[in-house]
Amino acid sequence: MKTELQKMLAGELYEAWDEELTLMRARARVLMQEYNQLTTAPRETRTAVLKQLLGQCAEINIEPPFYCDYGAHIFVGDNFFMNFNCVILDCARVTIGDNVQIGPSVQIYTAYHPIRASERIKGPELAAPIIIGDNVWIGGGAILCPGITIGKNTTIGAGSVVTRDIPDHVFAAGNPCRVVRTIE
Repeated sequence: MKTELQKMLAGELYEAWDEELTLMRARARVLMQEYNQLTTAPRETRTAVLKQLLGQCAEINIEPPFYCDYGAHIFVGDNFFMNFNCVILDCARVTIGDNVQIGPSVQIYTAYHPIRASERIKGPELAAPIIIGDNVWIGGGAILCPGITIGKNTTIGAGSVVTRDIPDHVFAAGNPCRVVRTIE
């Protein structure tokens, strides 16, 4: 029988209030609180806390405040920058490539709920992974919905709501986010 964590990471219905998941979120909250208090600390000090929180990170700069569910399911490549007030709900894996820049108040959501009210009110949740390719820039206020992939060398316009995959080498924007043009 699968644990609730295994179900969550497999994209199956899971109980978010399971004891193991609750303890994992509590650990993340302690580390986030510590991190968010380090606004004037040297980058190395801040990175040390992020290395405890995230599943993987190297050269990274996240401006506090930063919020996530677990942290352990966030895997970040080299030379990453995320501006103020971003949220990553990492109930599924979030993979972020190298040289990615994310504007302020971007929201990355792997978590979602059943659409049917009769199922939703029972409580179990779902999650689907998000992949952000190398050299991507995501403009401020964008929202990335569960299960999407953003291709390499792509720019997402500010305020966009990404509800489906976006290919490599494009500028995409809007709600819902659509390809506006190819980037050469």
